[in-house]
Amino acid sequence: MHRPIDDPGAGEGTGRGPGPAPLFPPAAPGDGVPDPGRVDPRVLGALLARHGWQRRGGAAGRYGRWTPPGTGPGGGTSLLVPESRAFPDCEDLLGEALTALARSGTPAAREVLTGLAVPSDEIRWWREAPPGPAGTVPWSEQERFRSAVRKILLAGALAARGPAGYHGSRHRSAARAALDPVTVAADPGGRALTAFLPVPAVRPVAVRLHHALHAAREAVDYQRATGGTDAFDTAVEAGVSRELTEALVALVRGTEGARIALQWAPAAGAPAGCAARPEPVEFSPGDLPALREAGHRYRVDEPSVPVRVTGAVVRLRRSGPRGEGTVRLRVLGGADVAHVRVTLDEEAYRTAGHAHLVGLPIRVAGRLESRGGFRRLTDASGVVPVQVDDAERDRLMKSFHEDLDFFEEACGPGE
Repeated sequence: MHRPIDDPGAGEGTGRGPGPAPLFPPAAPGDGVPDPGRVDPRVLGALLARHGWQRRGGAAGRYGRWTPPGTGPGGGTSLLVPESRAFPDCEDLLGEALTALARSGTPAAREVLTGLAVPSDEIRWWREAPPGPAGTVPWSEQERFRSAVRKILLAGALAARGPAGYHGSRHRSAARAALDPVTVAADPGGRALTAFLPVPAVRPVAVRLHHALHAAREAVDYQRATGGTDAFDTAVEAGVSRELTEALVALVRGTEGARIALQWAPAAGAPAGCAARPEPVEFSPGDLPALREAGHRYRVDEPSVPVRVTGAVVRLRRSGPRGEGTVRLRVLGGADVAHVRVTLDEEAYRTAGHAHLVGLPIRVAGRLESRGGFRRLTDASGVVPVQVDDAERDRLMKSFHEDLDFFEEACGPGE
């Protein structure tokens, strides 16, 4: 099974085709051979073709003979795969083919078995990075590649929750959680990476990225041709954001170009409103100025958001024993961020301090400002303690005692 996208060692050497031994060999996919009674031979054939297997004859209308990537006619292990379940010995042939794939252990076989075990949409990235010794890609370049891919996937997960020119810290936890099922594999040379997005759990992210990447490509083309930025404004609805433009800059920077291709899970087919075989999207170093300018505009133009936040006070700080001070809240409700900072006048600051002492959260109205990544609340008003159940109050009190030294230092003498 391929490793999660956030695993620092994920995929180094899980590439397909011939190549050097992997640095961190992946685990075998799944628990044994898939049940041939549940495998659609048409899906198996589509996955074999997708992952580089070659069909080299077979009885027309009955079965096909498939050979692994990188082998010529008559070379390597071949698989006999029926074209449909109408073939009398369909299940026997499928069982033999699946057993051969499981015993093969090659990347091309593992990826086919992964696609059968967990039907997934696949997003493949190619990156033309400067070669290292013997044509390899330096480790640091591979890490930058992987980091850029994580950022693109996160931008897609954020956009799947709702369009915004700049998401900031909003929805980050939920977006990261949505990517938990994603797995990755890398080619041995370090120039290609494939992410597997299981259906249906992560399909909304794949669909959003499909639309967003094509919209970003069209907006860049429009700006380079006309100098206008209007296309980036309309591209927001398709999922383009500062997060996506920054991720694309990270993907392309220091390379001769990058290409992204998406293929839908054969078992699920193409989603509504999407091409059955989407065209790859390419970006080059010449696109970087337009992407950077768009990202800057998205951050500046995204409006602040009026909110009424309920949060537990986890930090209090002011420069003296009197006057206004700043508090940090762990958000319990009212905003899609984990923490916010808010500056309060003397009376409101005292209310927040007392609420913290007795283990109560507070409620405060204000505007969530985009300038700090939606981490700061301005124009604060209406600060009041909020009653909670005993279990939550005990937990807040425990948190307070753990931070007691900091609280006393922040409040200073006389409070």
